[in-house]
Amino acid sequence: MMTTRREQDHAAHTASVGAGARWLVLLLGLCVLSGCANEENLRKSKGFYQEGVARLSSDQQQAYVSFQKAVKLNPDNKEAHYGLGHIYSSQGRFKLAEESFREAIRIDGDYAEANTYLGQVLANQDRWKEAIAAYRQALSNPLYPTPDLARFHLGKALMHEGDLQGAMEVLEDATTVTPPNVPPAMLQLELARVYHKLGFDVRAREALAKVSNLDKGGEQAAAAQELLGQLKP
Repeated sequence: MMTTRREQDHAAHTASVGAGARWLVLLLGLCVLSGCANEENLRKSKGFYQEGVARLSSDQQQAYVSFQKAVKLNPDNKEAHYGLGHIYSSQGRFKLAEESFREAIRIDGDYAEANTYLGQVLANQDRWKEAIAAYRQALSNPLYPTPDLARFHLGKALMHEGDLQGAMEVLEDATTVTPPNVPPAMLQLELARVYHKLGFDVRAREALAKVSNLDKGGEQAAAAQELLGQLKP
């Protein structure tokens, strides 16, 4: 039976549409599978991160391996980058620690904890102005749950750079955080040092008395007694 040209064109179009539909179904299937694989990677990455946290205090090397696996499965796992930064910092490998914290901050610009830790790493490299900027960035997040930690380190950095007034203000602000995340005796000791440098020896004595009461027989109390001897009678 002979077919017309129109019938042939229609058959060819139908076949083409059918083939296209099959490819579309296949492509969607691959996308679904890819999505499933991605979700699986995210789940595994989270698991390795939690494994790293659990091992951190007992086996730092294994914790490091777990954090590395977490990052490999999900490069945007900011907590795993933070964990790596912590390990590098504890080993004195400050350049690598800095890279890890900066990567965590790249992923989440409001990651205040990473900014505070980055500030400490920079301070350990005598990069005080950069450290101050990192602490201030951490404090720019109104939801930061431990702002006294950033204020404490910011106060020490400002004191190092000669901004005693600024140091006093941020350290005093740190004392208002409840519950405290910085040992109160340590915070009061730094505040006493700033008061003393500013010539506020009465305030310094009051702060040192708090240190002695909070840390009886401890390292901070011993430092307080030493500083007390430098104050004007």
